[in-house]
Amino acid sequence: MKQAMTPEEIKKQKPYLDWSLTEKEYNYIADRLLGRLPNYTETGLFAVMWSEHCSYKKSKPVLRLFPNKNARVLQGPGEGAGVVDIDDGQAVVFKAESHNHPTTVEPYQGAATGVGGILRDIFSMGGARPIASLDSLHFGELTDPQMRMKVAQTVKGIGDYGNCMGIPTVAGETTFDPCYQGNILCNAMSVGLMNQKDLQQGKAAGIGNAVMYVGAKTGRDGIHGATFASADFSDENATQRSAVQVGDPFMEKLLMEACLELIQKHADWLVGSQDMGAAGIVSSSAEMASEGQSGMKLNLDLVPQRETEMSAYEIMLSESQERMLLCVVKGHEKDVREIFHRYDLDAVTIGRIIEGHDYILEHDGEEVCHIPVSTLTDDVLEEPSTEREPQRLQTAREVPAWQPIVNEPGQVLRQLLQQATIASDEALTQQYDTQVRTSTVAGPGSDAGVIRIRGYHKGLAMTTDGNGRFVYLDPEIGGQMAVTEAYLNIVASGAEPLAITDCLNYGDPNDPEIFWELHHSIEGMATACRIFDTPVISGNVSLYNENNGRSIYPTPMVGMVGLIKNLDHVIPSFATHAGDDVYLIGQTGNDYAGSELQKLMTGQISGTLSKVNLQRIQEYCGRLHSEMVAGHVTAAHDVSEGGLGVAFAEMLFAGETGMNLDLRDLTATQLFSETAGRMIVTVPSAFKTEFEDAMGNDAQWVGTVTNTHWLEGHLQDADFNEDLAELKREYKGALPCQLKLKD
Repeated sequence: MKQAMTPEEIKKQKPYLDWSLTEKEYNYIADRLLGRLPNYTETGLFAVMWSEHCSYKKSKPVLRLFPNKNARVLQGPGEGAGVVDIDDGQAVVFKAESHNHPTTVEPYQGAATGVGGILRDIFSMGGARPIASLDSLHFGELTDPQMRMKVAQTVKGIGDYGNCMGIPTVAGETTFDPCYQGNILCNAMSVGLMNQKDLQQGKAAGIGNAVMYVGAKTGRDGIHGATFASADFSDENATQRSAVQVGDPFMEKLLMEACLELIQKHADWLVGSQDMGAAGIVSSSAEMASEGQSGMKLNLDLVPQRETEMSAYEIMLSESQERMLLCVVKGHEKDVREIFHRYDLDAVTIGRIIEGHDYILEHDGEEVCHIPVSTLTDDVLEEPSTEREPQRLQTAREVPAWQPIVNEPGQVLRQLLQQATIASDEALTQQYDTQVRTSTVAGPGSDAGVIRIRGYHKGLAMTTDGNGRFVYLDPEIGGQMAVTEAYLNIVASGAEPLAITDCLNYGDPNDPEIFWELHHSIEGMATACRIFDTPVISGNVSLYNENNGRSIYPTPMVGMVGLIKNLDHVIPSFATHAGDDVYLIGQTGNDYAGSELQKLMTGQISGTLSKVNLQRIQEYCGRLHSEMVAGHVTAAHDVSEGGLGVAFAEMLFAGETGMNLDLRDLTATQLFSETAGRMIVTVPSAFKTEFEDAMGNDAQWVGTVTNTHWLEGHLQDADFNEDLAELKREYKGALPCQLKLKD
């Protein structure tokens, strides 16, 4: 077959520079790894496999800072998803992925295929059945009509795909800030359940075994999607829709059921499986061969194609959706084919495992690639990065802290409840089926989603959390705060935190200040993970989130899962029992930098952050969890955006109760401080003594739950008494109103 350019033309014209492969890397590949010039197809393979999105060549050195093991971890980073022991021979499987650039360009398909890709990562792991989805969405301001369209289409894409798959979306977060105006963030997380005995790795091994392609046909959509996600975003590529895949959830549903049938009923036929995600066939096949320390030979003429005259380059780099690659024991190809044909899916043997460690591709009767597998997967040049503390952080330390003054706390509370990031996102989440499969115990609106495990009286709690404002102001402390918020959300649900996945969303790592943000926020997250014993078992890095040179806030998303050993111990986040005592767990300081109060009053963020006492938080959360298991806690809610004022209101919106609060130790301004590590809990009066003895100075009595449906509070310098019906109306109506703004 004629290549698009000869190796000599490639060397001279350097098209690889547009594919995010540097001249240094190209020369290293040609001179040191191959000893010859790579042809057009090979150059394309190196470009995607050596992209940041696939190789993590710039981020690997700092990713090694994360802890990734503890007594429960069965599979950490390196496979399609992480796996954690949840007792009874079962395991929870979970991972998060970003789909930021595609969603910015084509919100509906970008978000939908982000969901589809993460689901395949889950069921490729030993036949784990996805049981829940979560998301983390970060948009620009809703005053922009284009952004309102993107919000609507992103949410619709997530909802349509998940709903068609029959998988509930049970938790997530949505924030709005000008920094995401040109580059929105769409992070998708999936949680699955499997039997530990079925755990498999995504490897291809055994000379003569078959490499089988299953699922949808290959088209030209998504070509160079991995490199598209590994370059700065700009007006120039804002319309690069060819790099965005097109999803078909009904096809994915069939693919999932066929894969689950194969893995769960005929595991002896299968050596390994992997999703064809970023970089398509090349990524899945090369990584599986590398994992199995094998060689592989593929005939691309056999790849099912929905478009004519596709080149080897296009076939290998396409990121068409709903496809998997299997390594099948020789002699069982027909058996596997029969399963997939029963689901009306293609199942074709496109290659074999061969001796040695070479990666060979044939197309149109010619050899179009012959390189060592390791050159694609193991020999990637890690890129050393320079880093420099941003000048803004040095300046912030020299400027007096911003000190707001609140004279009318009730009025400020009303305003905060209508801020887009705080206001009820029910208008968005109601588009998701949260109850399908009837295992949802707690859905959107709770501190964490909770799913019951059928056949057992236990469940899983799950959450996604991240606040880029805090990381922007102090990457290390902000990273700690992101993990801390997730940790508190899991504990508040009554669960034992297990582990985390992440999406690390940052700007251009070639900027020394941005790499400094990445490095130091990971250090902060890693410290929190070690103290909380929540290792990082999976995740992804999404860099180059910029638009015309303007970066997003550094926004690490933390997805955490916890185990509830007895569903009787699930704790709601809404106070419903009049007469219960109300306690504040943790101490309140003057923390306004990066807060919603600061944004409300000034329109921007600035300042420095207070250190987080992670060890103390871990200790009192452990004691609080014991109190929950003992039945001494009736409701719990973490304190985050908007501080105590917003948290008290949110605790009351679901019921017909109110609160009478004695907060005379706090000023009206401190009612909206966003000090990390706090939680509000309600305790039956019968258990007041036991609870106070267990929690000591870490719990402060602040009032009682009433049956008045009013939120009444007494502060050092002000009082407030707000009708909860009115607050709720404003809280629920704010986002729908802003989404329908007229220009």
